[in-house]
Amino acid sequence: MRHGGDTPVKTVQVKDVVFNEGRPKICVPLVGKTKQEIIKEVKRLENVAFDLAELRIDFFEDVEHPEQVGALLSEINSIYKKPLLFTFRTKKEGGERELSLKSYFALNRFAIRSGLVDMVDLELFSSEEEVNRLIAEANDKNVKVVLSSHDFFRTPPKEEIVARLVKMQELGADITKIAVMPQSEEDVLTLLAATLEMKKAKADRPCITMSMGKYGVISRLAGELFGSCLTFAAAKEISAPGQVSVRDVRSILEILALD
Repeated sequence: MRHGGDTPVKTVQVKDVVFNEGRPKICVPLVGKTKQEIIKEVKRLENVAFDLAELRIDFFEDVEHPEQVGALLSEINSIYKKPLLFTFRTKKEGGERELSLKSYFALNRFAIRSGLVDMVDLELFSSEEEVNRLIAEANDKNVKVVLSSHDFFRTPPKEEIVARLVKMQELGADITKIAVMPQSEEDVLTLLAATLEMKKAKADRPCITMSMGKYGVISRLAGELFGSCLTFAAAKEISAPGQVSVRDVRSILEILALD
């Protein structure tokens, strides 16, 4: 366990995966459009060295039909035993489709209550009141919450990145997350500097940060040094610009290991 300044930084355990302990964990996105495609992706993971999977439910064509979402989650659970992160990424934060705010929260509430997901991703810039409600419900159901913020157009100043991550902590996220788009090499340094400030002075729980696109690839690989507890890598289809293959990420993380 490391320390953010004088504050002990807690670990978060989901099944056998402990965030903020050892190397950054590798998360693989599932981005199929149909149940058949998603199940095929899950089965393909049998021989992949990863730690958890993110079901990007915004890609799923039947996402607006709860019974279809439930059937999909049940089938995934019958063949997949590692942690599952349930994510509907909204259009404004780089996702595949739009849902009304009411439908967005209803979908996440359904996932939390299903008993079939281990973690949910909620977006910071949605509704603070609803986020608070869902975090409380997730706590009751032993579902971990990743509070997230994504900017696909720019990299905010370091102070703003840190402020967003601190706000997520204050709202009760189990894990905080921010992803930004660099327009220059300096932007990547801004993201890394903000991550390091969290690690050394502000973070009291696991934090995920990344700079996207080609400029930002280094941020996906240097998390252990700067303080990001997880990186996303592609088993096949990528879900964000700059993602690297699982095999390459695993090799580099082993080379860069601090232990």
